[in-house]
Amino acid sequence: MKKTSTGVKIIIFVAIAALVFGGVFLGITLTRHVGMTEEEISEEDAAKQMDKLLSGITVTNVEPRKASITDEDILDEEEELPDIKSYPLSVTGSGEINVEIYSSPEKAGEGTDGWLNEVAEKFNSSGQTVDGKTASVSIRPVSSGLAVDYIKTGKYKPQAITPSNEFWGKMIESSGTKVSLKEKRLVGNVAGVLLSKDTYNKILEKYGSVNMKVISECTASSEIQMGYTNPFASSTGLNFLITTLYSYDADDLLSSKAIDGFKQFQENVPLVSYNTMQMRKSAESGSLDAFVMEYQSYYNDPALKNEYVFTPFGARHDNPMYSVGDISAEEDKVLEAFCRFCLNDESQELAANYGFNQNDKYKSELPDDISGDKLIAAQKLYKENKDSGKEIIAVFVADTSGSMSGESINALKTSLINSMQYINKNNYIGLVSYNSKVYCNLPIAQFDLNQQALFKGAVQDLAATGQTATNDAVIVAIDMVNKALKDHPNAKPMIFLLSDGEQNTGCSLNDISSLITAYEIPIYSIGYNANIEALKRISEINEAATINADSDDIVYQLKNLFNSEM
Repeated sequence: MKKTSTGVKIIIFVAIAALVFGGVFLGITLTRHVGMTEEEISEEDAAKQMDKLLSGITVTNVEPRKASITDEDILDEEEELPDIKSYPLSVTGSGEINVEIYSSPEKAGEGTDGWLNEVAEKFNSSGQTVDGKTASVSIRPVSSGLAVDYIKTGKYKPQAITPSNEFWGKMIESSGTKVSLKEKRLVGNVAGVLLSKDTYNKILEKYGSVNMKVISECTASSEIQMGYTNPFASSTGLNFLITTLYSYDADDLLSSKAIDGFKQFQENVPLVSYNTMQMRKSAESGSLDAFVMEYQSYYNDPALKNEYVFTPFGARHDNPMYSVGDISAEEDKVLEAFCRFCLNDESQELAANYGFNQNDKYKSELPDDISGDKLIAAQKLYKENKDSGKEIIAVFVADTSGSMSGESINALKTSLINSMQYINKNNYIGLVSYNSKVYCNLPIAQFDLNQQALFKGAVQDLAATGQTATNDAVIVAIDMVNKALKDHPNAKPMIFLLSDGEQNTGCSLNDISSLITAYEIPIYSIGYNANIEALKRISEINEAATINADSDDIVYQLKNLFNSEM
């Protein structure tokens, strides 16, 4: 074989070097933005892009009209509640004596969340009789907070309720409705804080232990980013609120010491989520180091068990059973028989397989004598102090396109006007509406009595017609919020988009998504008989919640959202 000449070797070397250099250069060019998503842009570029988009949007300023603030447009608690058909039975009993039971959803859902349903089906098919009559139970999955509201208003009363913990039974009793504890524990569960493994190890190394007091201190000092669920609706959220207050003053949950501690804690909480799904998404994105969850849900999620350490807190979630009101002697016997059936070996073995009964050694950190009145007062304390004195700047963006005509626009107007009562008066509120065009119906101002009257008048005057320029309106709202933040730099910004989700003119979501990311303003979307996936896409950019509600339950859903966020 002939040797390659020196000249040929040099040419080959140069060619290889050129290819390598070219590959490296191309790699640098292609990867220089690695770690910075396509959506992320600088503040300067965001401002330029905002100006460019705004230049193509015509905004019509609507002359505000005051409307009288009276009680006529404010619904009472019973009227706010959705029709019970929004929460269908998961098990339907057909016995001569049938007992309907409201159940917290984590045990009356599907799969590993369907323990109570499976037990009820077996009970109903087991030939149970009472006084010679066939006996059965019906199960209706309803979140504990909503179930309490149904019962205390008297709108829909079942014969029994099994919430996640005893707090809700105490609150029903405090509202004046008779409840009787039939079984303290149907199935065992506990609430806990999930800490990422790195965060857990850092706290353990620094403090020597991990418990609620340490977690509260770490949150208050901004060492960790903590999230929890709405204490008006969620058993775990309410438990977490009470436990946090207790960690600051074990003698009096409502003392000034407890309130001051809670304010400091809350000042560094980035998220009180409307629901568990919103909180999970925030955790998955890496914006939370810790969040709350029941152990049974944690147990059934391998990804969570792999990435997080569970630290129990507060009262146990042992799923008590209560009778509601004055049920008949026969109904009482059916309920007692069903409780015994839930506690038999077969039912409890199934419960263990589904993640219940796993933390029996854990004892409640809270005293047993916390009254329902104190629990209700703690919810009120949360509402008044959750923003630690910081005001919120919010713009409502209302879809008034033709597709919203009729039932949807009427539901939007009713729900917004009724929800005024749940907006703290120190917040700053504005209103934008849109169809083919964008309208500024109400500039941002403090939500005092004057602004409330203007807001109500503006909402009343909304009318549905034309096409749907959703993203144009969102851009206008972002601009309004940003300008208001210059005067109130410490305020918390947010946008509420109320729509059926259909967009057919104006900017696309691709046109504005980088701006939404850059300005970090959460956009909560409320769907009215909506294309919910379209709304989810815009809300998920900054980890805000999407509410999928029909016109029957939007009033109650909006009330809960504002109690959580406003």
